[in-house]
Amino acid sequence: QIKVGRDGLIVKHGFYSGLLLPQVPIEYGWDEEEFLEHTCEKAGIPKDYWKNAKTEIQKFEGIVFREEKPNGPVIREVL
Repeated sequence: QIKVGRDGLIVKHGFYSGLLLPQVPIEYGWDEEEFLEHTCEKAGIPKDYWKNAKTEIQKFEGIVFREEKPNGPVIREVL
């Protein structure tokens, strides 16, 4: 199960692959299916290929950090 805001995605199909970081669907307001579709598009394959049995989908968790202000303290961002 993919959790938007926690998981990043890697989609692979043959020689094609695409990766989107966990914060991307939050920034664009995507749900799980839209996240999968856009990761497929990033890989250069049709957006519905995430349903294809030959397509490999991997998820990973990430931690996002940002500066509070330029050259300021670095803080962990909660998505």
